[in-house]
Amino acid sequence: MSLLSMSRWPTDDAGVPEIDGAESFADLVDKLSQYFDHTIKLPHSFEAFRTSQHGRALYPLINHLSNQVHHPALVSALLALKGHFSALEETSDEPGVNQARGYACEFVAWQFLNSLTDRDVIDFLLLELPPAPSPDTDSPSGTADHSHQNGHSAAQSSERTPLLDVANGDYFGTRSNDAANPRFGSLKSRCENLSALEIAAVGGAKKFLSQRPIQKIINGLWRGDIVFWETLSVNSVKRPRTYNRRQADPFSRLRVPRYLKIFETLFFAIFLALYYAVLVRRDQERVTIPEILLYLWIASFAYDEFADWVDAGQTSFYASDFWWTWDISIVVVGMAFCALRIVGLSNGKKDTIDLAYDVLGLEALFLVPRIFSLLSLNPYFGTLIPCLKEMTKDFVKFLSLVLILYLGFLTTFVLLARDHFKPQEMSWILIKVFFGSSYLGFDVAQEISPFFGPPVMLIFIILTNILLITSLISLLSNSLSKILEHARDEYLFIYSVYVLEASSSNRLTYFLPPLNLIPLCIRPFRLILPSERLRSARIVLLKATHLPFVGVIWAYEHLDMYRKRDLGPMSFSGPQTPIAAKRPPRLAVNSPRLLKADTQATSSTAARAQSTGRSQPGTGQVEPDAQLRTLVINLTAQVEALTAIVSQLQEQREASEVA
Repeated sequence: MSLLSMSRWPTDDAGVPEIDGAESFADLVDKLSQYFDHTIKLPHSFEAFRTSQHGRALYPLINHLSNQVHHPALVSALLALKGHFSALEETSDEPGVNQARGYACEFVAWQFLNSLTDRDVIDFLLLELPPAPSPDTDSPSGTADHSHQNGHSAAQSSERTPLLDVANGDYFGTRSNDAANPRFGSLKSRCENLSALEIAAVGGAKKFLSQRPIQKIINGLWRGDIVFWETLSVNSVKRPRTYNRRQADPFSRLRVPRYLKIFETLFFAIFLALYYAVLVRRDQERVTIPEILLYLWIASFAYDEFADWVDAGQTSFYASDFWWTWDISIVVVGMAFCALRIVGLSNGKKDTIDLAYDVLGLEALFLVPRIFSLLSLNPYFGTLIPCLKEMTKDFVKFLSLVLILYLGFLTTFVLLARDHFKPQEMSWILIKVFFGSSYLGFDVAQEISPFFGPPVMLIFIILTNILLITSLISLLSNSLSKILEHARDEYLFIYSVYVLEASSSNRLTYFLPPLNLIPLCIRPFRLILPSERLRSARIVLLKATHLPFVGVIWAYEHLDMYRKRDLGPMSFSGPQTPIAAKRPPRLAVNSPRLLKADTQATSSTAARAQSTGRSQPGTGQVEPDAQLRTLVINLTAQVEALTAIVSQLQEQREASEVA
């Protein structure tokens, strides 16, 4: 490496957008988008930004954001841009460029978080973007009413308290005319009520979510080291904070995702037991006790799923969970069984009752896999799930070609065999041939048509059993290979969505199913009682019905605390990061500390840079460009020394071989 390359180093921050912290969300996204459009012109991977010189073009922006920008929605804007560029990539005329811009957004967001403290990282990642204010909120009365809703007044407390006071959230659009910036208006609406982590999950920012600072926060949410609700009272407000065992209400531990998923697995286990009890008995005349309990389980699960959809804030985040299709299918099949069962018992028709039980038999297709959803926290199964998801997408796309060919051959064979086979029989014969029963096609080819039957059937068998099947296997193999190349990112993405889905609720009181049906009894009183009275009643009901669950959690945490007393303070490690023996910390490959040379070289170089560099006002520090030049010079010296050592080792090895 030569020092002459230093002439290409950026000498100013001319292209860095000016952000004063008062922009609306749409304006902030627009400024960042223009910067990335101007800076990133060629396709690059995330690793290229991380390890090679391509990331140098982003350092002026990173330094500017870290030192001079204090916008609370900065990380959310960067991650929203990631999803925006990913959507543009599908229709772009420049393959890979918009994808590279999305990776640049993830890289800048990650490097920006590296410069923050843990407290600031929690605030930036768990900041929930408020909804766009309605026109009447500009009035003083509207502002006053809104402040009551955020917990500042107990008289207007609601069950779903926002994370931040929207009256202070002018960055989301109250200080600028959003109509003047229609480019990102739809993007702003899609990000409402979502935190930065949830926006990353929706936008598929898998590289960002797999980085250590972000996983530290997600692991903290999983284990309950980071909580949103610390007390259970009428005036409680949702706010991210570190868990304090001495100050927190024991009932707030019901919101920890780790415990929620364990109780969810137990709920599904009882659900499956009731399911088997009803199907094995198949009572034709009356409703049994297990069937009544099954109805309660179906109703409570449907209500809980509806509440999860409401708490998600956006349907896109709700659909980012891999298991949402299973959950909806369980609800639909259960409701269909209930309807058919009621109709059959009221009419006394045995056929309808048998059909109801047959429909209930389909429930096992979704219920049994759902019980084992907890296995997705395991790295092996957590990697297989995205593989199956991507392979299913490719298979569905491939089926369009198969369907076109199948309809063409089906029409031909139905017309040729109109005197021997019915259309339904012919369609089943072709389906059997497609799935490998080629001998059946040759047996009936003469019956279809003595002249055209055998050659057309031979062409159909060659296309299906050889060409299409081989192409499908190759296509699915490529999909599997692509996912396995990024197995860690895929697993951590599944794990992150799993945790965020369990911790995104805005409700103060969360009732575990089937106990969540109990608050429905007091819901009609909303028409005559104030909201704070109803909130107090829900808190009392929660404490009365969930005391055994809290007792189990309390006992487990105290036993776990005694067991880990000699292992130091509680960490943010999640299920995928087992506790290892203590050892000296290992610096990242791209850590600036690795670029430091020996003490003498560092001090002399820093002295030269400080004497020639321009100091920041009010401080004795060297400007960022001078510091970066110093680090690169040190790296150059280290590389040259390493090259000399390698050359010396090669000469010694050649000399030994000659000897």
